[in-house]
Amino acid sequence: MNLIAVMTRRFSLTLLAVALVVGSWVFSIAPASAETYSVKMGADNGMLVFEPSSLTVKQGDTVKWVNNKLAPHNAVFDAQKVPGADAGLAKSLSHKQLVFSPGEDFSVTFTSDMPTGEYSYYCEPHRGAGMGGKITVQ
Repeated sequence: MNLIAVMTRRFSLTLLAVALVVGSWVFSIAPASAETYSVKMGADNGMLVFEPSSLTVKQGDTVKWVNNKLAPHNAVFDAQKVPGADAGLAKSLSHKQLVFSPGEDFSVTFTSDMPTGEYSYYCEPHRGAGMGGKITVQ
């Protein structure tokens, strides 16, 4: 009986030591942290612009467009001005539905399988007024 108790205790202590070593290794690794960036649709002063109009993000980051002033707004990516002129990619990123209420938002995550480069977009109702923006994915 004593032998079984000693063996059980040694086995438990060994497992605990292994768990501590593995646990400390896992927690010491800096996690890859994705960021979320906000873009206002319509400036605080009432101008028909995206603020900021240009943004640099990394793969895995998310961009959230928030309706601010002079609705309606949306964000449509220009198929000719995304990496590889990929119409399917531009369509998948676009949010063609208009937002009307202040604070209403939508988001796009630039996943790791998306190519790096420049992604240009515009607001359909205000494209003629020059309401456009650019996201550079590193």
